[in-house]
Amino acid sequence: MRYIIGLGGNKGDSSANFDRAVLLLGEYVGAVGERSTWQEYEALVHPEWPIDNPPPYLNGIVLLESELSAAALLQVLFRIERELGRRREEEKIRWGPRIIDLDIIACDERVVQSDALLIPHPEMHKRGFVLQPMLEVAPDWKHPILGKTTTELLKALASLRERGH
Repeated sequence: MRYIIGLGGNKGDSSANFDRAVLLLGEYVGAVGERSTWQEYEALVHPEWPIDNPPPYLNGIVLLESELSAAALLQVLFRIERELGRRREEEKIRWGPRIIDLDIIACDERVVQSDALLIPHPEMHKRGFVLQPMLEVAPDWKHPILGKTTTELLKALASLRERGH
């Protein structure tokens, strides 16, 4: 299966953390394929937990080949986050600053739903910081629910922003 993994972080040396996460993915999971450039984006701020002047996030995408189930892969991602210093249990603010965040964005063009996991990521089509890096490595990936490619999703998001949504 081909997974699309999102990386994000805005505490510490995010670029070095991403590079280390990619190495650990290769070590624990399997063949890491293409990766996007790491790009800086304005931080999302949760409306219920506002933060003044949050540092920008570094974001990127890697492609990963693995026979692991999505649930098993999620546990590996949590392990890598812990090894790099993230402590989810200490995070008080949703979408707050963090050392690293690893998300399963997609698994092939499949839908996976469980109590712990929704794939494709339910907010991915609304986030330029996911779609823009995906455009570099998976422009033709097709969203299994929305029926649009990465390229089409990014164009739709840009169109919404132009109209002020």
